[in-house]
Amino acid sequence: MITAATHDGRGIAAVEGKKVFVAGALAGETVRFQRRKRRRNFDEAELLEVIEPSAERVAPRCAVFGTCGGCSLQHQSQETQRNIKFEALQNALQRIGGVTPGQWFAPLYDDGENGGWNYRRRARLAVKDVAGKGRVLVGFRERHAPYVADMQRCEILARPVDAMLTALSEIIGTLSIRARLPQIEVAVGDVQTRLVLRVLDPPTAEDRAHLAEFAKSQNVSIALQTGGLDSIEDLYPAKPDALSYRLPEFGIALQFDATDFVQVNAEINRRMVARAIELLAPGANDRVLDLFCGIGNFSLPLARNAAEVLGIEGEARQVQRAAANAARNGIKNAHFVTADLSEISGKEAWLAKPWQRVLLDPARSGALDVVKQMKRINPERIVYVSCHAATLARDAAELIQLGYALSGAGIIDMFPHTAHVESIAVFEKK
Repeated sequence: MITAATHDGRGIAAVEGKKVFVAGALAGETVRFQRRKRRRNFDEAELLEVIEPSAERVAPRCAVFGTCGGCSLQHQSQETQRNIKFEALQNALQRIGGVTPGQWFAPLYDDGENGGWNYRRRARLAVKDVAGKGRVLVGFRERHAPYVADMQRCEILARPVDAMLTALSEIIGTLSIRARLPQIEVAVGDVQTRLVLRVLDPPTAEDRAHLAEFAKSQNVSIALQTGGLDSIEDLYPAKPDALSYRLPEFGIALQFDATDFVQVNAEINRRMVARAIELLAPGANDRVLDLFCGIGNFSLPLARNAAEVLGIEGEARQVQRAAANAARNGIKNAHFVTADLSEISGKEAWLAKPWQRVLLDPARSGALDVVKQMKRINPERIVYVSCHAATLARDAAELIQLGYALSGAGIIDMFPHTAHVESIAVFEKK
């Protein structure tokens, strides 16, 4: 009997006084499982059979759900998933940050016809030549083992890649380097699709011809990567059109490369940017700091509403892309610099300038080093977009100590069917 469940889709059973976490089981269910990992205080198990299902259980859309490690919550309705993520954010803020927001925002999610499916426009697919199966597997890795899941399609990958896994398996199976091609970077723009194949040995002329024909037939561009990012070489077409996505509310189009960081869910990103700018509410005379700015996803829309925007990012390639995107969109009041925001000396020139608004969009590690400088930066309002509730809560506690109030917070369902919790929070100077 499963007595409880975690926010990441695992049921909890007590067997001989020891907790067992069963992936894919729901509270109240009677199940059969197999232990996969034994630890001192708990074990981890694979769900084999649901004998008495919960009324909350729904049929997963994916044929390999439970085996593939890409999703963990497809057996629950999307409304239930959002409730779980809200509880995870609420608990983190209370337990770690010791704070409750003045207002809980309604969850931000895709309520369209296909909402929650075919959303992932950036992904890294594993590739493995499996002699025992006599073919190449392309997909995500299994949940309980380091193997590539045997999947024909993926319900969360953006079109057209969702239905391309079998074709990729077949074309790679024809190559002389089929055992020396470990991964594929996938990037889907509003119009273009790009695949970057990591190759450990140089492909032959015949390999290149096969891949070029595949790219042409599938209407995608293919590049080869033999080493670092500088080694990426366009295979077909020789000069592909750039990947891009639009933020139509702001009249902006952003170009990006297959190895750039972009928010994986295009529709939710559009809604998130609009929500963030609405909450930050920059005035025509306000100067705005966009920290961890990436390719300008927030910076350029902010520049449409503010006097000046400075975007700061640790990756030089991203900063170059952001500056180019600003120029491409005719935006002259947004500027970008490269700086490591996890190591601030206090002597940075931008710290000495007045900023009325700050937007934060850090990685999972959060923005603690930047947050500790907020008393000096002294913005009136801060919007914090987070992909990890625990570090948001930690940083919220620091901001409150510095004299800010958490006026509102809520979840953003950026990653449906997974346990990842994206959220947004607003802090105002008391």
